[in-house]
Amino acid sequence: MSLPSKEGSRVREQAGTPAEPNGGKAAGMASLPYRRYLKKQRLAFWQIVISRLALLAALLALWEIAARLGWVDSMLTSSPSQLAGSFRELALEGGLWKHTWTTGLETLIGIAASMIAGTLIAVVFWWSTYASRVLEPYIVVLNALPKVALGPIFYIWLGDRYSVYGMAVAISVIVTIMMIENGFKEMARTKLKLMQSFGATKLQMLTMVMLPASVPNIIATLKVNVGLTLVGVIMGEFLSSKAGLGYLIIYGGQVFQMDLVMVSICLLALMSVALYGIVNGIGWLLAKKFRHD
Repeated sequence: MSLPSKEGSRVREQAGTPAEPNGGKAAGMASLPYRRYLKKQRLAFWQIVISRLALLAALLALWEIAARLGWVDSMLTSSPSQLAGSFRELALEGGLWKHTWTTGLETLIGIAASMIAGTLIAVVFWWSTYASRVLEPYIVVLNALPKVALGPIFYIWLGDRYSVYGMAVAISVIVTIMMIENGFKEMARTKLKLMQSFGATKLQMLTMVMLPASVPNIIATLKVNVGLTLVGVIMGEFLSSKAGLGYLIIYGGQVFQMDLVMVSICLLALMSVALYGIVNGIGWLLAKKFRHD
């Protein structure tokens, strides 16, 4: 059996016929199922999106019909049409944007403060086993303590404005410490022992291994803190604030304006979705950066 000569291969290439005709066919056959798979995935994605929107539209329509037909008392439950009118009036007055901005700023500051403080404390616990063993029972007790009980203390210590930040940080910082510390403990010890064998210091291990490897855990903690901090901000505004969406909810309940309460709750839902989307974007960028590195 003779092997094909170089000349024959060159002639086939000039004629437009590949040297291995089965290779091109196999590549085409492999790409076609893959294209079908991608098309199926896109179709499934849009089906989910459309189903979500359809479910939301159905719930709003049922709410509106129930209010118009008298199945529920619109003075107690309001209705989508009344919410739209109230939102338009409040937006034109300008006070709604002020209260939304106040709550949003307090939430962002609370998230940043709790993440920075919680990460630093978790690093201290990893750095010093002695400090971790001494302070761990206090962390457990503080985590189990109902944070709303600290509201009057924060109000006396920090005043009506800064007590909101105190409440937000108190709710989220303990969870931050526990989640990031657990992430440090679950880190593979083989990498750390390898660095120790090369004479690396704890600071080098922290900056070169621990923190970069903890990015997914930090992003997960940040996602949890979005909800917790927002809860803390609203609780703080319930207790002492003179501005913010929590203040609007309390005021609307006191004067029996359910439209105002419902509009504030809808804005809180939109704010939580926006914050969660920002955190997802940050997580995607960090994951891409460290995967590239």
